[in-house]
Amino acid sequence: MHHRTSRRTLLTATAATAAAAASGVAALPGAAQAATTGTSPDSRLKRLIARMSLEEKVGQLFVMRVYGHSATDPDQADIDANLAEIGVRDAAELISTYHVGGIIYFAWAHNTRDPHQIAALSNGIQRAGLAGPTPLPLLVSTDQEHGIVCRVGEPATLLPGAMALGAGGSRSDARAAGRIAGAELAALGINQNYAPDADVNVNPANPVIGVRSFGSDPESVAGMVTAQVKGYQSAGIASTAKHFPGHGDTSTDSHTGLPVITHTREQWAELDAPPFRAAVAAGIDSIMTAHIVVPALDPSEDPATLSRPILTGILREELGYDGVVVTDALGMEGVRTKYGDERVPVLALLAGVDQLLNPPHLDVAWNAVLNAVKSGEISEARIEESILRILRLKTRLGLFRDPYVTRRGVDRTVGIPSHLAAADRIAERTTTLLANDGSLLPLSRRSHRNLLVVGADPASPSGTTGPPTTTLAGAFEELGYAATALPTGTAPAQAKIAEAVAAAQGKDAVIVGTYNVTATSSQRSLVSALAATGVPVITVAIRNPYDIAHLAGTGYAASLATYSWTDVELRAAARVIAGRARPEGRLPVPVQRADAPAQALYPVGYGLSYRSWAAPRT
Repeated sequence: MHHRTSRRTLLTATAATAAAAASGVAALPGAAQAATTGTSPDSRLKRLIARMSLEEKVGQLFVMRVYGHSATDPDQADIDANLAEIGVRDAAELISTYHVGGIIYFAWAHNTRDPHQIAALSNGIQRAGLAGPTPLPLLVSTDQEHGIVCRVGEPATLLPGAMALGAGGSRSDARAAGRIAGAELAALGINQNYAPDADVNVNPANPVIGVRSFGSDPESVAGMVTAQVKGYQSAGIASTAKHFPGHGDTSTDSHTGLPVITHTREQWAELDAPPFRAAVAAGIDSIMTAHIVVPALDPSEDPATLSRPILTGILREELGYDGVVVTDALGMEGVRTKYGDERVPVLALLAGVDQLLNPPHLDVAWNAVLNAVKSGEISEARIEESILRILRLKTRLGLFRDPYVTRRGVDRTVGIPSHLAAADRIAERTTTLLANDGSLLPLSRRSHRNLLVVGADPASPSGTTGPPTTTLAGAFEELGYAATALPTGTAPAQAKIAEAVAAAQGKDAVIVGTYNVTATSSQRSLVSALAATGVPVITVAIRNPYDIAHLAGTGYAASLATYSWTDVELRAAARVIAGRARPEGRLPVPVQRADAPAQALYPVGYGLSYRSWAAPRT
């Protein structure tokens, strides 16, 4: 899977000259290169752009999904899906037809089966890019936030997500997590990660961000964003701060609707802006837009993705950002509510966007941009500005020099013992103990050896971990307990609750994994019924830490928050419950009382320790 010779074979004499011109930029720092050749890196890239056809230029602006595990030989079902949605058979045909500048990987698109397959797919994509009239490497991207958004799963290393890292409070851990994740992505040929999330989550009802955010304090979030950016980029991949200008205070999911943020300009500057300012200061490679309306920033009430006042006026001019701006996915309803699919990409470019991510109908979007340039609505100079930013990024990543990865690189980097051990250590430092009545925890094997594990079993974020009840029970078994798993779901019916109550008879303790509990949730009834048996109940919030507010009065004896349900967080929770690790996490968001939301049940910085009650982190 090492293809340096193949790359040279693919290049024509003219194309080789263009590629060599760009690769020279990557080989030397800008000043040294200019001194050696008498020309600047940008001038070389501009000459490369001048040789591109208009169709190639338009294609460079798009980052597109494609089905299949292989760039040239996907399964028939994936060929059928590609033909139905894009009109091409595979990734290579997508690149040759539309000249796309990037491809995004998804597990549901069958792009991420296993590490060697992913690396081979990445190499196939790069070969296709270098086989074009103007040989151009591609940005290969994915959403590998970790925690609840994770496209590449085991055996790659899975790490705690943003809010878990926020609970750990260690910028060093956040940077290490970014470095590990970035190194493994780079080994797979994924060179652009849509992380970290820079949103400040101040709305417990936020359905789309929540634990994807580092927390509710702007300065703390800014510090964690900076650490993650440095971690990812030290590993040689591009990182992406999202979702500008800030998606943390909404009760509407922009996948299904158009959220409106009612912050004033002053509130935005104080609450939402700091993490993005920090990302810019840290040298962030790209920033992703949000499909949200912020009337205080743009009275036209266009979504931010299509707003020139927000993207050019604030992001470019006020924050001084001149890197790549990428839209959130253009198939989301938030950006399609006000304008049709043929107008959205044009308006996004006019607003100041560089990359158009995953439009629902590529032919419609691609032709709309092409026609807008031909008609003069968008000047060719305008799209060349964006292409220059994109090519600068590809140059910084060394893609013109050598875009390929190797099997050896995969084996030496992905899921190696040192990375897995670091993930376990980081996860232990994020687990948050919120209640421990009667000092039940740590749970002694002498007095509480026989356990029942019940609760929700949400689908694995990566498709490779869980289910949570089985994972928790297995972790306790490895620690010397006897544990039985009984999935009860996110909305257990009375019959399932009765089954759990019966299964609790004779047990020494019950572990309940809760998932987004509400005031009317039958998960609350499950906890109450189990506690009524007299068997101690330990609740583990496997997603939002707010669950405990809705469990008041149910009789639980102890409660923890893990911020996600991937195996690394669940195993850490088991070790904390068993006393093999100390609970060190502190809430990065406040938990309000369910009966009085204006009052905090637990403030930011709250967390218990086995040594003493821990003071809130200041």
